[in-house]
Amino acid sequence: MRKPSWRAALLGGFLAFATLPATATTFTWATANDILGLDPHANNHGVTNAMKSNMYEPLVRREADGSLRPALAERWETPSPTTWRFHLARGVRFHGGQPFTAADVLYSLERVRQNDMAYTVSSITAARAIDDHTVEFDTRGPNPILLQDLTLFFIMNRAWIEANNGFAVARAGQPGATNSFVQLNANGTGPFRLVERLADERTVLIPNPDYRERLDHGITRAVFRPVASAPTRVAALLSRELDLMYHVPLQDIPRVQSAQGIRLIQGPTARTIYLAMDTSRPESLEAPGTPNHMRDVRVRRAMYQAIDMETIRRVVLRNSTTASGLPIAPAVGGFDAASNERFPFDVEAARRLLAEAGATNFRVALGCPNNRYVNDEAICQSIVAMLQRAGIQARLDSMPFGRFLQRGANKEFQFWLLGWTPGNFDITNPGRELLGEGSFNWGGFQDAEMARLLGEIGVEANQTRRQELARAYWARFRELVPMIPLHQEPQMFGVRETVADFSMRVSEDLELRGVRMRR
Repeated sequence: MRKPSWRAALLGGFLAFATLPATATTFTWATANDILGLDPHANNHGVTNAMKSNMYEPLVRREADGSLRPALAERWETPSPTTWRFHLARGVRFHGGQPFTAADVLYSLERVRQNDMAYTVSSITAARAIDDHTVEFDTRGPNPILLQDLTLFFIMNRAWIEANNGFAVARAGQPGATNSFVQLNANGTGPFRLVERLADERTVLIPNPDYRERLDHGITRAVFRPVASAPTRVAALLSRELDLMYHVPLQDIPRVQSAQGIRLIQGPTARTIYLAMDTSRPESLEAPGTPNHMRDVRVRRAMYQAIDMETIRRVVLRNSTTASGLPIAPAVGGFDAASNERFPFDVEAARRLLAEAGATNFRVALGCPNNRYVNDEAICQSIVAMLQRAGIQARLDSMPFGRFLQRGANKEFQFWLLGWTPGNFDITNPGRELLGEGSFNWGGFQDAEMARLLGEIGVEANQTRRQELARAYWARFRELVPMIPLHQEPQMFGVRETVADFSMRVSEDLELRGVRMRR
């Protein structure tokens, strides 16, 4: 089959503009980062996942309030504790006109296993089509949270992928990770269709006229613009070039709140900002020929207690957030309030632990993104200074988030700051992705007892017993200190009066279906 020209695809999109009604309403929004591409099976990244959800759909969708509802699966049942049967929506077509069938689900299942999004189907051991609109999945054991896992398992069209040689999913930093056909084009079943994708400039969408649900967003054209500079984003909002921006810098909140026709909408998220450490390599990257002292739990505990999180929360984050002792938020399944208490800030205790471990004056670089999270670089600067006061020769190594992800995937850090929102809103996600076999366990942490407990949690349907197991898991986590949780990321949107309403999610996803323009 002849591969379609990308120029033809864009031309088709531009011609679509000519048919827009006279009352066309454009919604323009901006964040600090561009999306990492359009491939729905690559790059488990919040802004990217949100964009995917406008064009692609999963079998089961998570609503803004956290509830689950049917998407490409109309209904489901469990014939046995380890078998799930999904009845697929009928009459659905991809944006390119291809009919949606069970073959697309099975093909997507095989494709997604290659990359970061593999966790969404990791418990599925076998899959089969009963007919064109029914599929069955077998799971490794009972999986009470399979539906939650599947909310980010997006379905692609098999014929379109094969026609464009798109089965392979490149990891970050690999050839094709950002410029493959599937990263630059889209063909989903979702409520919006791709018109234009110019990396680092804009992504343009229009409503899917054949979408099976009636949506009340009032959008005829949606334009996403990545704007790395916070002052530039704020200026664009205040000058009415944007309808919505995210994040509003903490120092600019008063300006946004006082601007006529603009309002600030803020709330908590399910994202935890944390510090992670390399616990596997024996040698230091910062000082080759010397030991990697972070393999010693006393050193990890010392680094934890050297950090004055209350001062960071109050001064750097301007009281906008809550400090964390766990790598998950209260909204996530498996959270335990009693385990969420942080170890006390104690510089003298940190120095004693370092001396006991023979790690005084050891050298370490803190890898840090400088355009992804709220005041991320300022947080890292404060942490470096605090570690230095405890006797650690720390230095800051900051960079844009895209570069940061590439270096992290290449295992170029031994100490780094990252944020994480569990895609399935459950303890099993960070337990697997950050502390187990997942692709974001850049430091190679392993513990057999934590792995055993996580395995039991993953198959336990009794909520009381599940919470007991989670409590034991967190007790072991606190004993080993494999990472240093910092705080829950706040979210702050600047919104123009052109937007009547939008659904703010603790996952930070901005889905266009949840926007309602003022008419």
